[in-house]
Amino acid sequence: MSLSSLYLAWVEDLPPRLNGVRKHRGLSLVMDDGVNLKTDHYAPDTKGPHPTILMRLPYGRRGFGGIAEAYAERGFHVVIQACRGTEKSGGAFDPFANERADGLATLNWIQQQPWYDGRIGLTGPSYLGYAQWAISDALPSTAAMATKVTTADFRPVVFPSGAFHLNLWLSWVQVIEGLRNNPLATAARMFSGDIERRTEKAAATLPLIEADKVAVRHKVGFWRHWFEHAIGNDAFWADLDHRHRLSKRTPPVHFISGWYDFMLDPLLEDYQKLVSLGHRPYLTIGTWFHVAEELQRDNLRETLVWMRAWLMGDKSGLRQRPVRIHVSGRDEWHEFDTYPPGPPAPHTWFVSAPGTLSDTGKRAAGVDRYRYDPADPTPNLGGAIFAFTGAGPVDNAVLEARRDVLTYTSRVLTRETTVIGQCTVNVILRSSRPHVDVFVRLNDVGPDGVSRNICDGLARLTPASSQPDGTPQLTIPLHATAHTFRPGHRIRLIITSGAHPRYARNLGTGEPISVATAMVSNDIEITRSAVSITLPEYTLN
Repeated sequence: MSLSSLYLAWVEDLPPRLNGVRKHRGLSLVMDDGVNLKTDHYAPDTKGPHPTILMRLPYGRRGFGGIAEAYAERGFHVVIQACRGTEKSGGAFDPFANERADGLATLNWIQQQPWYDGRIGLTGPSYLGYAQWAISDALPSTAAMATKVTTADFRPVVFPSGAFHLNLWLSWVQVIEGLRNNPLATAARMFSGDIERRTEKAAATLPLIEADKVAVRHKVGFWRHWFEHAIGNDAFWADLDHRHRLSKRTPPVHFISGWYDFMLDPLLEDYQKLVSLGHRPYLTIGTWFHVAEELQRDNLRETLVWMRAWLMGDKSGLRQRPVRIHVSGRDEWHEFDTYPPGPPAPHTWFVSAPGTLSDTGKRAAGVDRYRYDPADPTPNLGGAIFAFTGAGPVDNAVLEARRDVLTYTSRVLTRETTVIGQCTVNVILRSSRPHVDVFVRLNDVGPDGVSRNICDGLARLTPASSQPDGTPQLTIPLHATAHTFRPGHRIRLIITSGAHPRYARNLGTGEPISVATAMVSNDIEITRSAVSITLPEYTLN
C-alpha cells in the first residue's frame, strides 16, 4: 500500500483492501504500426480470477498510480497506458486521432494475457473518457464503463456554437506540454494560478495561430495542425466522432459530470442516446467544475461500486434510482429515475421596463445599446471553464459594471423557483457589423446583493444568420443546470457580446481566426420587447 492509495482510501471511504499489489511498470506495448506505448500493470497478489480495468491517458502514468493501486487492492488488474507521443511513449501526440487504433491494439494485448479472464472495465475523466468511447464497440460481453466529464464527440467542445474554445485549448496545451517536459513545475503552476495567467497573456496574441509560442514558448505541432485543418472541415472530424459507437450493445455506463463542466451538454446527449436505445445508464452530476477535487480523485468510490456490480456481480452498493444530481441553492442531492425528472413547467420572464425582468404585465418598449470593442473584449468571469483557479460560480460585480454588459433583474422572489435542465433566452438584435457574438448568462442575486452565475450560453452570428430584414432573431440554449432560487433572491439575466478568453473574441471582420489581426468595434442594439428567458421549473419534495 502506497501513501497515495492509503490517502484515497481514507478520503473516499473505500471498502477494505482485499489483497496486496504487484506492480509491473514501464512495459512496452507494440502498436500495429510498430510504435511502443509505455504501460503499467497493477496486479492483485492473490490467485484469480480478477477482472481488469483499463485507463489510457495523455497526462503521465505516475499521477494516476494511486488510483490504479486502490483499484488493484480491491481485486482488479489495472492497466494504465501513456497515449502515443506523451510521457515516454513513442510517436507524435495528435489529439484524438490515434485513440481508436491504439486502444484496440491495447485491448488485444490485454486479451492475450494469461491473467485476463474476459471481464474488463474502462474508466477515467475527460480525455480518458474519450479514449473509452473510441473502443466501446469492441468490448466483450462482460464489460462496464465509467465516463466522467467527457463526450464521444469533441467537435462541439472545441467549437461551441461555432466559436473557438480558446481558454480550454491554451490551458490544455500548457498542461500537455508541461507534463511532458517538467511535470513537477507544471503541477505547481496548476495550484498557483500561473496556467490561467499565461492563458490570459497568450489569448491576447494575434494572429491566434502564434499563441502557442506565448503559452509554452515554442511551436506546438498539433496546435497549428488544428488551426490549418480542423476549422469548418467536416472531414477532419469524421473519424474523431465516436457517437455512432453508442448502440444497443454498449456496456453499462455510469456518466459523471458537473453543472460547471464545459463538456456537460455533450455528455448529456450521450446519456440521452443510450436511454433512447433502451439502456438504463447511471448519471451523477454535482455542482462541480471540470477539475474539481471530487472529479480529480476520479470518483473512485462510485467507480468501484459500478465495476463491482457489472464485473463481479455484486450490486449491493448500487443505488436504486439511476439519476443523482446536486441542486445548488438548496445544497441538496436528489435522486430520480430519469433525467430530466419528467416534463418541466416552463416559466418565462421578460423585460417589462429598462433593466427589469417580470413574469406578468406588459413587455417594455424601446431598445438597449452597447458597443463591443474587441480591443477591450468583455472578459469571462467564472463559469464552465477549464481552469484550476476561478471556475464555477463567482461574484459577477466586475462584469456587470462594464458598459458593454446589459443586466435585467427580477423582483425579490417570494417562493422557491427550482430549475433543472436547459434554460433558453430569446433575443432580437441589430449590429453594425454582421459578425457578432451574443453571450447570455443566468445569475442568482442573493439578499446581500452578490450576483453569482448559474449557467450561460453563446451564439456566434455571421451574415448567414440574419433574417431577411437583416435582424437576427435568436433562441440561445444555456448549459444545463439544477438550481433553486430561494425566497429573498432575485433572478438576473446578462446579455453581452463576449466572454474572453473563454471564447476567442469576435474581431468583427469575418476573417479566419488563425490569421486575423484586424479588429473593428461593433454597435449592438437589443430590442427590449423581444428579450425573454424561459426556465424549466420543477417542484422538489
